[in-house]
Amino acid sequence: MRKRADELKEKVRTQLGTCEDIVGTMNLVGAIQHLGIEHLFKQEIDNTLRDIRTSEFTSSSLHEVALWFRLLREHGLWVSPDVFGKFDGDDARLSSVIADHDTRGLLSLYNAAHLLVHGEPELEEAISIARHHLESMTRDCDLNPVLANQVNRALNIALPRTCKRLETSLFISEYEQEEGWWRDLYTYVGLNYARDRAVESYLWSCLVFYEKDLFFTRTFVAKMILLVTLMDDTFDSHATIQECRQLNSAIQRWDESAVTLLPEYLKKFYRELLRNFKVLQDQVTDNDKYRVTYTRKEFQKLSTYYLQEAEWSHQRHKPSFGDQITLTAMSSVIPLLCVSGTVGMGYVTKETFEWVASRTTGIVASEKLDVS
Repeated sequence: MRKRADELKEKVRTQLGTCEDIVGTMNLVGAIQHLGIEHLFKQEIDNTLRDIRTSEFTSSSLHEVALWFRLLREHGLWVSPDVFGKFDGDDARLSSVIADHDTRGLLSLYNAAHLLVHGEPELEEAISIARHHLESMTRDCDLNPVLANQVNRALNIALPRTCKRLETSLFISEYEQEEGWWRDLYTYVGLNYARDRAVESYLWSCLVFYEKDLFFTRTFVAKMILLVTLMDDTFDSHATIQECRQLNSAIQRWDESAVTLLPEYLKKFYRELLRNFKVLQDQVTDNDKYRVTYTRKEFQKLSTYYLQEAEWSHQRHKPSFGDQITLTAMSSVIPLLCVSGTVGMGYVTKETFEWVASRTTGIVASEKLDVS
């Protein structure tokens, strides 16, 4: 099976390297993307699209131009939205011939236009017009069933905004392993008030870190989400304010002896928290153990933020809008996910962890987006 897979991959590489037709090459790249195997041919696709970007490309097909635009922008190669100007009618809006009859072209335009940046009103208008006509077509036209399904999916979530990989069959065996880990932990610690988020935690991790070689990162991040869920639900919905303070004190000390600070029902959780971090640290190389340490520090910060939220609730304090947004953003787990998501990636430098831990503008913006 492995030999057959390698042979097929070589055939695809050969096709990418020898195809002289730009449209055929773009369709091949698009098919590879839809199959969820783009990561296997990353270098070849990057080289191919750079060649396409520097080649002369003209087409009277809206579908082909939109595909060209989408593929290049998705891979960080800038192209101007002016390429769609040729399809405008006399009123500077989309030609009625295209709007009424070219379903595939409209679908491709709709998806491509979602790669707009600030200051591109023509693409905003393209999204609006294309959506209007596509919705009409789904109601009034007898579309090919395959195309109809593609249109309906795009109208729900445009292609550039969908998760790269919704098909998780390659990782079922991994999920089964992590499901067993969670069941053992959830049953042992006995925090029955906490949400059971095993499926969504691992699915989120699998969708973000879908590459085959990121097995450890996927499982590490999923476990972090589940451990945070146990802590968050304890602070939010179960513990008294005194128990919240005790839990935070123990987490800040991060030592087995601190278990004496805790009420009986939290002792198992605390011991398992420390044990799981130690297991994770033992799974990385000596040179990378500092990465788990950074993750622990972010976990400790989260505990402090959760305690502050609990203190405000206990005191019936009504913070200003700015204070509320600031604290809610800091407790959004974005820094923890950023740090834990780089554990297991050998090419990430220590400076990257320092950058994330310093809550730079990019991290703060991500936190606020998560809050909204």
